[in-house]
Amino acid sequence: MFDPFMSLYHGGSSPGQGHHRDETTAIASVNIDWRETDTPHVFRADLPGVKKEYLEVQVEDGDILEISGERSKEQDEKTDRWLWVERQHGSFVRFFWLLENAELDGIRCGLENGILNITVTKKEMAPKNVRNIDVAEGMEDAPKDVIVRIKIWMRACSVALC
Repeated sequence: MFDPFMSLYHGGSSPGQGHHRDETTAIASVNIDWRETDTPHVFRADLPGVKKEYLEVQVEDGDILEISGERSKEQDEKTDRWLWVERQHGSFVRFFWLLENAELDGIRCGLENGILNITVTKKEMAPKNVRNIDVAEGMEDAPKDVIVRIKIWMRACSVALC
């Protein structure tokens, strides 16, 4: 499929002209899915061509999952003439802030067929203390302290969204 915007991202080359990148090219996007199931969190990363020796998975500051690695550049002969290059090489790093239910001692990972699978078991969380508040028909009927708390909460939410 022809992409008229490809030249904006890939240095102006077009089909037939070839496509070249410099030595500092990094993996632009490592596609990672994160899903929470009943028991673990599951991360899956597409890492074709990344060898286990060049891959690192670690937890920083107790709640940040860091996935980093490097894909080596394919060696080419001086006589080779590249017509098009889209596969990327270089380093990458991705960070994920783990949820409070993540059990850091229960992190396991494996690399198979270019897919990195990470499972993070979940710890049992104490139920949160939730109190239901009656909804008044109009704000005039609501107690003044409830109105003030609602307004403060709404301001806090709007600041957090900015």
